[in-house]
Amino acid sequence: MRKPVQRRTVDYTSSLVRYAQARMWQRDARDRFTLQPTAAAVLDMLPSVAYPDNPSTSFAGKFVHSSINKNRCSINCVVWTPTGRRLITGSQSGEFTLWNGQSFNFEMILQAHEQAVRSMIWSHNENWMVTGDDGGAIKYWQSNMNNVKVNKTAHRESVRDLSFCRTDLKFCSCSDDTTVKVWDFARCQEERSLTGHGWDVKSVDWHPTKSLLASGGKDYLVKLWDAKSGRELRSFHGHKNIVQCVKWNQNGNWVLTASKDQIIKLYDIRSMKELESFRGHNKDVTALAWHPFHEEYFVSGSYDGGIFHWLVGHEAPQIEINNAHDNSVWDLAWHPVGYLLSSGGNDHATRFWCRNRPGDLTRDKFNSGQIQGYGDQHSAFAGRFQMPEQTPGPFAGTIPGIGVAMHLDGSDHGEQRPSIPGLPPGPPPLPPGPHPSLLPTGQQQHYQQMPQQQHSQFRPPPPNMPPPAHILQHQQGPRSSLPQLPSMPGSMPGPSPVNPPLPPMPHPMAMQGSSTQMMPQMPQHLIGLNQNHPGSIPPGNMPPMGSFPNGMGNIQGSSGASGMQNFPMGGMYNRPQGQMAPQGQMSSIPGLGSYQPGMGNVGLPPPPPQHPPPRGAAPQ
Repeated sequence: MRKPVQRRTVDYTSSLVRYAQARMWQRDARDRFTLQPTAAAVLDMLPSVAYPDNPSTSFAGKFVHSSINKNRCSINCVVWTPTGRRLITGSQSGEFTLWNGQSFNFEMILQAHEQAVRSMIWSHNENWMVTGDDGGAIKYWQSNMNNVKVNKTAHRESVRDLSFCRTDLKFCSCSDDTTVKVWDFARCQEERSLTGHGWDVKSVDWHPTKSLLASGGKDYLVKLWDAKSGRELRSFHGHKNIVQCVKWNQNGNWVLTASKDQIIKLYDIRSMKELESFRGHNKDVTALAWHPFHEEYFVSGSYDGGIFHWLVGHEAPQIEINNAHDNSVWDLAWHPVGYLLSSGGNDHATRFWCRNRPGDLTRDKFNSGQIQGYGDQHSAFAGRFQMPEQTPGPFAGTIPGIGVAMHLDGSDHGEQRPSIPGLPPGPPPLPPGPHPSLLPTGQQQHYQQMPQQQHSQFRPPPPNMPPPAHILQHQQGPRSSLPQLPSMPGSMPGPSPVNPPLPPMPHPMAMQGSSTQMMPQMPQHLIGLNQNHPGSIPPGNMPPMGSFPNGMGNIQGSSGASGMQNFPMGGMYNRPQGQMAPQGQMSSIPGLGSYQPGMGNVGLPPPPPQHPPPRGAAPQ
């Protein structure tokens, strides 16, 4: 059972329907919508014929699909059916392969010629197709791929190119036998043989409206012929190597030529002079194709697999796809609607290219490095292209929305905070070297003893020391609605507790051993301030917290250790309904210290017993 494959489909029907609706109310091009570079503008996208003054809307530089036949061989020529529903390719094995024009899947294969197919052309009335092969044979085909006529002796050598006249009554062919022949299509008989080239004739094209032929050959010449009389009209000597391809423009005034000298030349038959030269290919230019609607836009293929897009009047190519094929490009063909380009090459592949939609980004291997940010999304191409240097800003290296990272070592780059008057500064910085957490276990003991040595140097403050001037009690004033941080009142009877700065702790992820080994010992005069040790300091020796007056003994609650009523986990805000504080007394604010003078431990559960009761005895 075959594995299901999701195929990309390119359908031009919606743009044609949109164009038909817009033409009902549009007066001229001034009423046309201007496409915006967003995905929503796809709804307003029109076909190529709706933008006659803007050929950039038809640049087919976006890779769509690569189709490869099971019988792998070189694809010598590609041609679209007149309706644009299928693409027909002629291969080196003499086979015709039909590919779907929208989903690009295989439809049919046909053994058409005994030798390699070299040329294919559809008539203007869309009913007949004429093909030629390496053996010099010419065959007629109907639209249903029914072969109705064969002329095996049309040429002595390979038939390199074919072209129909405007009325489809005549067609011409060129061959490696140095001749250009004019044929009567209905009778399939030769009418004239034009012998002016001294070597192989590689390409021929009939003028869009006149009885005028243009041919190019291995003798480096481009010749103009009168198809009625068979007379040579003019020769152009501009190229310095074999002329591979010759194409008339739809305006009938320009003829485009490509050569092995890597140059594309444009001639104007009104002045019989060279109009412009296009240079950019690094190898032989092997194929040319004019756009069906934009007369100044054409594409070219080269021997190294590159496909370039050009505009007349611009010397540099508009789009360069250097690796479009892994080998030489033999033929190019535009879809009749003008939105799709097909190419066949010596790498056995038929590839399809379409125009970009509004808001599209070219993210494929054929256009790598031509858009910003491509190397970030595709790491395989990130190192091939040099990116511009960026100047680091003030917040470089930070996570967006987080801010600047803080330094680990506060001794060198940290913020210098003012110290409290009368107290020694913080611990000295660590000695130079790696962080203690990165050292072996044996060397960490030296740093574990340093905090204890630092704390032993600080003498506890003497009793009854007057408090500093900047923490004296202020006058009672109107209080704000937000709770304030607790401060020390001026009527403090005992010594002021001091918190000396603790040394920096090692990184928790790098600590070895138990956590108790790395925990520094706290001074004895600080243990009483820890709320997790209730009853460590008698309530009578503890100063009032929060700058509240000493007169809050009428708080009701459950009876605690000091005979007062406590309201656990919330204090005064857990008082039953109807019990309010007496007039003139402040209610305690949640979040402040639970120790109040004469109140015991307000807001905390009763302390556990000192000694647990014996087994079997009821707790007291």
